[in-house]
Amino acid sequence: MALKERDPDLAVVVLEAEECGLGPSGRNGGFVHGYWSHLPRLRERFGDEGALAVARAGDRIVPGIRDFCERHQAEFWLREGGMLRVSAARAQDAAVGDEVEAARELGTPEEAVLLEAEALAERIRSPRFRKGVFMRDGATVQPARLVRALRRAVLAGAPVHEHSRVTRIDDGRVETARGRVRAKDVVVATNAAAAGWKPLSRRLTVFGSYVVLTEPVPELLEQIGWTGGEAVFDGRMFLHYFRTTNDGRVLMGSGSGPIGYGGRLDARFTEDAATGARAEQGLRRLLPGLADARITHSWGGPIDVSSDHLPFFGTVPGTRIHYGAGYSGHGAGPSWLGGQILARLVQGVEDELTRLPLVTRRVPKLPPEPLRRLGGGLVRAAIMACEEAEEEGRRPPLAAQAGAALPRLLHMSVGTR
Repeated sequence: MALKERDPDLAVVVLEAEECGLGPSGRNGGFVHGYWSHLPRLRERFGDEGALAVARAGDRIVPGIRDFCERHQAEFWLREGGMLRVSAARAQDAAVGDEVEAARELGTPEEAVLLEAEALAERIRSPRFRKGVFMRDGATVQPARLVRALRRAVLAGAPVHEHSRVTRIDDGRVETARGRVRAKDVVVATNAAAAGWKPLSRRLTVFGSYVVLTEPVPELLEQIGWTGGEAVFDGRMFLHYFRTTNDGRVLMGSGSGPIGYGGRLDARFTEDAATGARAEQGLRRLLPGLADARITHSWGGPIDVSSDHLPFFGTVPGTRIHYGAGYSGHGAGPSWLGGQILARLVQGVEDELTRLPLVTRRVPKLPPEPLRRLGGGLVRAAIMACEEAEEEGRRPPLAAQAGAALPRLLHMSVGTR
């Protein structure tokens, strides 16, 4: 869509394996934000100047989505309530303060405001919450409504071929079981499915993320004071993320799902009851005021996770095949920015977006399989054991502490911190 907006005369064809929005793009958590909440990681990876460039580029995301909503008269429940990161255990306190320190040191203290327990309770009350950080960069949407609105907008100017799974990608040609498309430029923007594509397979893995949705409970939301529409997530590595909906429901997600093997997308990412149960347990623990809220829906999906937990964009060397991947569970907003970057790569434009570290950096490689799956599974189990113990006020087992420390020792990113 960004391509057609930049050049209405350009011939664009969209190939979709199933139906637009059937996958995670239509059933994600619905968080829309840029990269101010990632400031500590951006500084570590790109330095102060690069971190600020990425964060400021991300400032375009929410206004860009709002502009799309207004121009196309689309209703996808966009609500700009900001974002809260909360500490729900003593071990999470330090991590929750990272954004505040980074923003202060970079001269942008307004982007991450520390809320002690009393101030946090004015936005959302829970006996579990110790303190929090408020970031004005944050909104929520109903993702299925958004993706269907995008589909309608694209169809107004370009053909969309659904049920046309791509079986082969070559420079200048894309094949499906029913035919082929020839094009000067090819854009691969398939999120989790890109983990099975050879040019990106060593830079991506797949994690599962699951959510539960309550019945409408507006009266309970009033009781806990959560009426401002803030998107909320906690300080865990495998985080809980939660928001309200326009009809008074609460969505609670858990990023603790299974790890994929070799880029395969199988039933573990849609039928893992254990992760769905952890999402509900998170709801009951973090928001005890919603103990009487009945769960009406639960679902999961795969997310593409890069080796440094940040998206990357580029062109396969020697070709005009362009790609964007690695949103790492934060794609609903940054995919808007990704569309702007990919459009520029297709057109050969060099500007402040194509010079971002998201485009120019060298993305570290992940270990080969089966080491990636086996090692990732062990680390995941260790981190989950540590976080469960921390939330219960217990000291994590030494073996779990050692396993959870491995990613940082190997300079790899797991979870959210």
